[in-house]
Amino acid sequence: MEIISKLLPASKKKLVISSIGVLALVVFSSFLLFEATKAEVDLTEDGEKRTVRTNANTVEELLDDEGIVVGKHDALSVGPDAQIEDGMKINLKHAKQVTVAIDGEKQEYYTTLGTIGEFLEENDLSFSKHDDKSFALEETIKDGLNLTVNKAFQVTVNDGGSEQKYWTTGSTIEEFLQEQDITYKEDSDDKIKPAIDKNVTEDTTITITRIEKLPNLVVEEKVPFETETKKDNTLVKGDEKVIEAGKEGVREKTYEVVKRNGEKVKELIDTKVTKESENKIVAIGTKEQKTESAVIETVSRSNDDNAKELYMTATAFTADCSGCSGHTSTGTNLKANPNAKVVAVDPSVIPLGSKVWVEGYGYAIAADTGGFSGNHIDVHVPSKADANRFGRKKVKVKIIN
Repeated sequence: MEIISKLLPASKKKLVISSIGVLALVVFSSFLLFEATKAEVDLTEDGEKRTVRTNANTVEELLDDEGIVVGKHDALSVGPDAQIEDGMKINLKHAKQVTVAIDGEKQEYYTTLGTIGEFLEENDLSFSKHDDKSFALEETIKDGLNLTVNKAFQVTVNDGGSEQKYWTTGSTIEEFLQEQDITYKEDSDDKIKPAIDKNVTEDTTITITRIEKLPNLVVEEKVPFETETKKDNTLVKGDEKVIEAGKEGVREKTYEVVKRNGEKVKELIDTKVTKESENKIVAIGTKEQKTESAVIETVSRSNDDNAKELYMTATAFTADCSGCSGHTSTGTNLKANPNAKVVAVDPSVIPLGSKVWVEGYGYAIAADTGGFSGNHIDVHVPSKADANRFGRKKVKVKIIN
């Protein structure tokens, strides 16, 4: 300017200085006008408020001028295309990323809310008091926050026969019992299923059998003897004779006794014989003997001519009765020979061993004595029914021999 001033004549110097002044005035006036046309806006970003003067036409232009980027999850109180007005209030909240892991499954969320409780309500996330949570509802949300939740489930515990349900978020059975204050010692007599190192799941049912050991129980019981038979050719076939009566033995049993869930249970753990049994020995007759009926049949009927005849009262008896020995006074076993023809007599009238013929009965041997005397004869029949049918009657009797 000074150089130009020196080169120009004085008249022209005044003209140049005037032009520059006018230009400066125009620029200054324009600046004043530009400043005067700016709108004043209250901009609050994440709670921090400041006043901005701007000639931007829209909110988007204003935010660009301020170097503010709006993400798709951010909350802007007015639309980005809204026209700027003097005194306008703009509130911008930048969204924070929150990762929620429920039982190990992760999901990402974005929120502009302040507390975890508000965030959970916004996203319809609710948890029970039994769930294991890594946060408190009143905590403030920060960007990149990680929330962890292990959902609780119920487990049934049968403790000594009594069932109860407990809430848990999963652990080993040993840890679960400690959490629930359920007493169990691995080295005790108590039994637990599943094993304490197994993991608790929703399908787990824990059974604890409470066992209390009691003193062993020793019980004595009789050991029955066996019957041993021996053949004896000195006894008539069908006869028996006891040689040794037999003695019972003694067996000792030892039981382990416990209370299982309060109920006594015993288990056999040892058996020993403290006294041996002695067998009963019975002699069985093998000697063959002709029956009196067989003898009778061999008696010659021609001898009847020499027989002595009597008329006698006749009744019948049987060996088939309770308490009857079945043996006659001469040793005949009527139980072994139910069809034997035998009569009971008064020996003073008919001698024992005599062969007789009885009217309505046939040939027989006088092999027994009855509880009577005189002309009375008692005939042997197989059964009580036969005796009843025979009844009491007068008969002719021949004493043959």
